[in-house]
Amino acid sequence: MNNSLTFKTVNTILYCQKWAETVAFYKHSLALPVLFASDWFVEFELGPAARLSVADERRAKIKSSGGAGLTLTLQVENADATWADLHTRGVELEPLRDHAWGARVFYFYDPEGRRLEIWSALREKRETGR
Repeated sequence: MNNSLTFKTVNTILYCQKWAETVAFYKHSLALPVLFASDWFVEFELGPAARLSVADERRAKIKSSGGAGLTLTLQVENADATWADLHTRGVELEPLRDHAWGARVFYFYDPEGRRLEIWSALREKRETGR
């Protein structure tokens, strides 16, 4: 069966009141590569098929949610190493913790108040496959 919903890329667009600050956060604090930029819209690369875009709500029909009701969840190879890297860049981070569902995780917020969750599989789960 042919599925017309076979995606080549996925892009999440964040509409912002604090557009310049949010662009700077993702570009400089998180060091995400820029794929496209205009005076009101910037597209960042998260991976080969994943994008995150930031749009200035003053130029868009959709307005900011003020960070409410959204968590961006991003899996990395090693949450501890990512936490240390972001900490040295001056990003304000919550402490690392282990979740019962088998993940090492931490949280932080972008300038719009959106929560970001960075996680990796717990080391023992990665090593044993359980």
